[in-house]
Amino acid sequence: MRLSPPVPLLLGLLLLQGVLRPLRGDLVFIPSVIRMSGSVVSASLVGGTEDVTVSLTQLRDEMGLLPVPTCGELNNETGDWSLTVTPTVNSLEVTVRLKRDMQSCSSNGTDPFLEAPCIVQALLVSAFHNTSCLAHLLIHVEIYANSSLGQNASENVTVVPNQVYQPLGPCPCNLTAGACDIRCCCDQECSSDLTALFRESCFPGVFGGDVNPPFDQLCSIQMSHGVPDWFPFLCVQLANSPFLGYFYHGSISSGHQVSFGIYLHTDLKDFSDFGYKQGDPVMTVDKAYFTIPQVSLAGQCLYNAPVAFLQNFDVQCVTSLEEYLERDGITSAKIKNGAMGGIVTPKVIYEEATDLDRFITNTETLLSTGPAPRNVNVEEHYIFRWNNNTISEINVRIIRAEINAQQKGIMTQRFTVKFLSYNSGNKQEWSGNPGYQLGKPVRALSTNGTNNVTTLHLWYPAGGSLCSTATRKPILFGENVLSGCLLEVGINENCTKLRENAVELLDSLVQVTHVAMRGNSDYNDLSDGWLEIIRVDALGAGADPPDSNVSGICLDVPAQLNIRILFSDAGAVEGMTQQEILGVETRFSSVTWQFQCGLTCEDKADLFPIGASVQFIKIPAQLPHPLTRFQINFTEYDCNRNEVCWPQLLYPLTQYYRGEPYSQCVAKSLLLVSFIILAVFLSNPWIRIHKA
Repeated sequence: MRLSPPVPLLLGLLLLQGVLRPLRGDLVFIPSVIRMSGSVVSASLVGGTEDVTVSLTQLRDEMGLLPVPTCGELNNETGDWSLTVTPTVNSLEVTVRLKRDMQSCSSNGTDPFLEAPCIVQALLVSAFHNTSCLAHLLIHVEIYANSSLGQNASENVTVVPNQVYQPLGPCPCNLTAGACDIRCCCDQECSSDLTALFRESCFPGVFGGDVNPPFDQLCSIQMSHGVPDWFPFLCVQLANSPFLGYFYHGSISSGHQVSFGIYLHTDLKDFSDFGYKQGDPVMTVDKAYFTIPQVSLAGQCLYNAPVAFLQNFDVQCVTSLEEYLERDGITSAKIKNGAMGGIVTPKVIYEEATDLDRFITNTETLLSTGPAPRNVNVEEHYIFRWNNNTISEINVRIIRAEINAQQKGIMTQRFTVKFLSYNSGNKQEWSGNPGYQLGKPVRALSTNGTNNVTTLHLWYPAGGSLCSTATRKPILFGENVLSGCLLEVGINENCTKLRENAVELLDSLVQVTHVAMRGNSDYNDLSDGWLEIIRVDALGAGADPPDSNVSGICLDVPAQLNIRILFSDAGAVEGMTQQEILGVETRFSSVTWQFQCGLTCEDKADLFPIGASVQFIKIPAQLPHPLTRFQINFTEYDCNRNEVCWPQLLYPLTQYYRGEPYSQCVAKSLLLVSFIILAVFLSNPWIRIHKA
């Protein structure tokens, strides 16, 4: 039985009678219409929920029309459906569940997928007071047989290949064997008719199967089109996946375990006893990686990512408090220091978090205290002291927060790792020697003696992204960044005060007067390559313009701080290009702020966004060479204007290729030429000439 045509009729009838709009403007279901394809759906009833009763009714098709329901009868169970109402803050959480076992919807073994839906019904959730209808929620149920929502996961282990050399699969969202996964458009088990239902809502990116976008030079793409005869010799064979190497290195798939160590595959070797090299994983005495959560190229948080020697990082991981698992004690970890038999034990210091709103959002108010509170780690900072190719000391600072054992919400964790020299002490770390290294902080100082700030900063928003709770992070050399925060402003805000607050917040990011030209400039010697920052002041924060005397409107409010840093190549040390800063300029951009009103302008705080941008501009150390007459006249040979770059046909022999030594490139090129000459002499034309 199909109910698709009557459902719009019922919705139109309800709209005409005004039952879907909240009476007195204070009660409404969000959302008011749901298309249900699983066994559970939820909605929120917001507004004045005092003395409100909620009931569930199954609408039946009679002569092609759905009847208008009546209110006043309490009914929380209707046939195969049940209704649950959970009170929350100023709202009611309404949940409708299917009581019937989803296995009854499964098809037989010979019919792996049914085109027709298994369950097609229309449900109506009504909120009423006495006999007066206040709001309605219409649910259109359409559940298909053998869908991924109705399958039971197998408890058997799955044999997978070594993920270092072979990715898990071309379709990562295909999670259910023998069934169609909803919203997974690369699932070959989904028919074309079923895929058309959710084609507009497919999983995007890598998880949806978009791993290797095709391009013209790919051999598999061009084989089906008209291509020249020589194309098979120049096409590209590509087998790549961003998931390569990010899976468990074993013969079976295992459950997710949060730990400071992940055990190695038996084929891998541990050479940490002979000293670490840059990029080598830090090892424990149990022949395992020392792991700290990190963010992969695909954006997901990897909780078992190994720490690489001499590689710093600063990442954030977002997790649900319901899924949070406490990691093993760092105090018991024993890490190899890089010498034969050497062990180093981390020194841990615990601190208590002062502002939970910076780390935990979307929290729910608990009516009862429940069990004893628990501690969660919101920040973990690791400092490794290194000496040559060994680790001499590990200091860990963990910031904990005490929450309710049943607390729900989203927690943002921060993990930092920094490698410092054993004799650096408390001195400021260099950002290069002598030139800057990419990713190192821009060194700065203040000559007025009012603070000890040593770098430029940007906002690091957390929680509600408010400027009052946002922390700061240093500006890193070579990284163009845009950050910002939200400033709370009222409708009757004084424009002069608003400008002063905005300027004060933006100036707090640049509390220095000079920037180091090189990465090793001496803080105690101002003549050792220190450049004064060029500041273009904001507009005067004097009296408001005559046309801004309207409440909720302010002209020329500084909203953006633009930091431009000029740098160039200043030579080379042992073949490595050295880069230095030539100048820094800060400039304000102003906007006209206007209070955003809804249906009515209420005296509530509005959010005014302010931001800061950093742009690194490379200045050539010398003027570029002028174009030759050949380059001006024959533009078809210009690599910047054409897809085919003929001058790079012999790219390995040019000065721009640095993959191998020049002598090896020449030797391999001569060997290739000899093979070509040999192939030409052995070809058919030469054989026929020889016979003639």
